[in-house]
Amino acid sequence: MNDIVDPVVRLTDVTRSFEQGGVKIDVLRGVNLEVRPGEIVALLGPSGSGKSTMLQAIGLLEGGFGGKIEIAGIDASKLGKDQRAAVRRDHIGFVYQFHHLLPDFNAIENVVLPQLITGKPRTECDARATELLTALGLGARLEHRPSKLSGGEQQRVAVARALANRPHMVLADEPTGNLDEATADKVFAQFLALVRGEGSAALVATHNERLAAAMDRVVRLHDGVLT
Repeated sequence: MNDIVDPVVRLTDVTRSFEQGGVKIDVLRGVNLEVRPGEIVALLGPSGSGKSTMLQAIGLLEGGFGGKIEIAGIDASKLGKDQRAAVRRDHIGFVYQFHHLLPDFNAIENVVLPQLITGKPRTECDARATELLTALGLGARLEHRPSKLSGGEQQRVAVARALANRPHMVLADEPTGNLDEATADKVFAQFLALVRGEGSAALVATHNERLAAAMDRVVRLHDGVLT
């Protein structure tokens, strides 16, 4: 991972509005945030508060945002579609509430694929995938397809996939929201340990105060601004 001294993510007066039934809805109303290298930040807010929209902004997943978004020192607001895709590939990992694994590929292949896109040799990709999955307790499940894995195991594969390319920033949107409480606690503890061990920063959207308390810092999205 390249050394970054400045914030991994810096949002300056970020806005996002939608029109619904001819009415303008302001979801983000001037969001400002800095996340430092290695810092794990909880993004709290009730359902519908705009947490997912904010993660989409940081992940450069769609346009229509106002303000300035900087990723690893790069001003993303000045980038074209292909350049933004390159920033996502090189700097950002994603974990969603639902794992979105490819059903026809086994665990190790799901973690290998995003690495192959960057042009890394297959042997290096296999070794990295094995390392991550083993660290998450899946060393005996490498050849299993998602349908043969439990919900918690599937989500751990998704965590490994997000970290496969050694991202500077991991964006997690309710990463354990689809799991029962006991499984969620276990998977989230493993997620935190692995992210810290990798030295990545993370922004984790959640409505769970107990999970948020395990992170380095908590920010709250309320009425379109962070508090």
